[in-house]
Amino acid sequence: MKSTAAIAALAALAQETRLAAFRLLVERGPVGLTPGRLADALDVPAATLSFHLKELVRAGLIRARQESRFIHYSANFDAMNGLVAYLTENCCANGGCEASCASEDNARLPRRAGSHPISNRRRAA
Repeated sequence: MKSTAAIAALAALAQETRLAAFRLLVERGPVGLTPGRLADALDVPAATLSFHLKELVRAGLIRARQESRFIHYSANFDAMNGLVAYLTENCCANGGCEASCASEDNARLPRRAGSHPISNRRRAA
């Protein structure tokens, strides 16, 4: 991921309604939600939600698909994982945070091959 794409994604998430919408869409998985159900769940007017969904689509964090006469929005998991990988790409590059990198929460994050400096031998120890 390029830094400009990461900046766009982070800027899109730096707003309470957009962050809540994105998190809700992540919970729903690939099925996603219609704008009406999103608006109800977030308790926001449809016009306001439309603006926020447009920003998330523009940043590449969510996708819209037409099904019959309804639009369904869902999280773009490739973009989400790419952003997390970009943010953690140089995690522990200087070797000073092995305990943090080996924590249970961070162990579940997707990593690109060769981007994690802690070898499996040291994790097992």
